[in-house]
Amino acid sequence: MFREKLARHPLAVIVIAQLFGTSLWFSVNGVGHALGEAVNLSDAGLGLLTMAVQAGFITGTLLIATTGLADRVRASRLFAMAAVAGALINAGFIMVAGDLQAGVIARFLTGLCLAGIYPLGMKLVVSWTPRYAGAALGWLVGMLTLGTALPHLLRGATFELPWQWPLLLASGLALVAAWLILTLGDGPELPGPARGGRPWAGLAAFRRNNFRASAFGYFGHCWELYAFWTLTPFLVAREIQRLGLDPAWLPWLAFLVIGLGLPGCVWGGRISRWLSSFNVARITLAISGTLCLLYPLLGAAPPWLLLGLLALWGLTVIADSPQFSALASATAPRERLGAALAIMNAIGFAMTIPAIALTTHFWATQELHVIWWLLPGPILGLIALHRMQRQALKEI
Repeated sequence: MFREKLARHPLAVIVIAQLFGTSLWFSVNGVGHALGEAVNLSDAGLGLLTMAVQAGFITGTLLIATTGLADRVRASRLFAMAAVAGALINAGFIMVAGDLQAGVIARFLTGLCLAGIYPLGMKLVVSWTPRYAGAALGWLVGMLTLGTALPHLLRGATFELPWQWPLLLASGLALVAAWLILTLGDGPELPGPARGGRPWAGLAAFRRNNFRASAFGYFGHCWELYAFWTLTPFLVAREIQRLGLDPAWLPWLAFLVIGLGLPGCVWGGRISRWLSSFNVARITLAISGTLCLLYPLLGAAPPWLLLGLLALWGLTVIADSPQFSALASATAPRERLGAALAIMNAIGFAMTIPAIALTTHFWATQELHVIWWLLPGPILGLIALHRMQRQALKEI
């Protein structure tokens, strides 16, 4: 009975579960300042914890793709199991936060669980709403973005409480996400669980020129995206200090900058219905790439102007992601869609690790100029889209 009620609005259920589940992703970053004071964690140490999540996510996506789990196990069950495990491990980080090595392992395992949430969320969206994949995936990735920003909001709301509270709240939300998806189940528009199949079957999608071009565009986007999100508290803190504002503004403004990706994804999804996913991806990637180029040159500009540019960046830096996913979904082999998307995600998120490492390592010496390390990502993505244009994919 209750499942039937949820099935009337499957997209809403999936995107809310995505929001709650992905709150685990940057849960530690949301309390980074307080954690640094509590356990003497450096900026580089925080970067290491962030990279551990990315590495875990990459490992997890490769695991579910090469073992066939992405297509052999029902997406709703895999999502729910991953969300429950991620919630428990995220809460367990509290007990090992003082030990960087143990903390890295815990964050790696959290990333491993996230591999069962994000790619499987994409598959669930396609299974329930295949007709408007670009718009639906816009909501999904928008909720991933808001989930990434959510720890900053949780920290802002609990600023006077110990740093452990936001992590526990994120774990609680992930448990709710597991219950929602397990109750909803899989949609009717994809074939049932696949049997057999070769390891790395998802790599066969790269033989298709159109899929390969969309994937390379996505890789360039990933190089920029997570490094920007990691840098956001640093960039916001710089302007707060210049304005002389209370440090309590930091989590709220960081949440706003990252969270603006939600309307960016949703508006991009709506526009894609008449402008095409290809064109939306190209325009938004060009805007974020231009900000990559110009922002370091404007370091002496008024702080409010730079905060405004960060807001524009947060709006556009993720808006192309659901469109790349829609392009990939439209061109991948349908019988191996889960594996193809999982491998694409794995490679894309592998691109985030060196970008995060470079920017967090050089922030202390290069400050705003570390942003130029992100510029190769948009350039690569635009080149890939140019190749896709020549393959006459404007209609997707």
